[in-house]
Amino acid sequence: MAVFIIAPILLVVLYAFRSADGGFTLSNFSCLPIFARSFWLALLSTVMCLVLGYPMAYIMSRLSPSRQSLCMMLIMLPMWMNFLLRTYAWMSILENNGFINGFFRSIGLISFLQTHFGYTLDYIPLINTQGAIVLGMVYNFLPFMVLPIYTVLIKLDRRLIEAAQDLGAPTHLVFRRVIVPLSIPGVISGITMVFVPSVSTFVISQMLGSGKNLLIGDLIDLQFMGGAYNPHLGSAIALVMMLLIFLCMWIMNKFDDGSGEEGGLLL
Repeated sequence: MAVFIIAPILLVVLYAFRSADGGFTLSNFSCLPIFARSFWLALLSTVMCLVLGYPMAYIMSRLSPSRQSLCMMLIMLPMWMNFLLRTYAWMSILENNGFINGFFRSIGLISFLQTHFGYTLDYIPLINTQGAIVLGMVYNFLPFMVLPIYTVLIKLDRRLIEAAQDLGAPTHLVFRRVIVPLSIPGVISGITMVFVPSVSTFVISQMLGSGKNLLIGDLIDLQFMGGAYNPHLGSAIALVMMLLIFLCMWIMNKFDDGSGEEGGLLL
């Protein structure tokens, strides 16, 4: 741990507070707009994964074991494909002459917009936008939201649900007062597992955003692998991102610790 974890972190801290001539500086910490954009897109992707993933996990948990295995295979099947290939597939779908714009032309949507609203382009710009980046994040990280929630839901004690129903609680109240509080640990795990890779990704933003919407991961990659080699700036950005991620995880863990007590009170 000292060699492979602590020493590299200390080197990152050392580089972050040094300038190119070896002096102490704080000018490396000056990329607030990129941090704000990265956390906003990561937060949006996490919320969308939660909105889509919780119903998927809940429906899976209510199926028979054979159908649960089938659904699990369908969710994991794209993960067997290379990450880059999955993102390249979305590039061909979203590009200006891609599948979606071809479909819009075939149903006459583009011509309708040009005729009635003065639209000048022969395509709808989908790629190289923040929406495309969020879509790529949701597609690639959605299984990391579904699986923790599903794991918690299938382990719920069905006697608690039956007891609530026997006491006269309607379906929506059982879901809100019993199932949701008991599934909070899975939700917290899913949020953490989606938010952390989303805020640090750079491949998705480079391929679906074409570098027009720089994120934290893109900037770090440029400082170490690009033409503008600046390990001091890259280390400073990596240090800030690491501290922010640790802070988010600490808050999530605190919320997770309190959720169990809240669930017990609700029951």
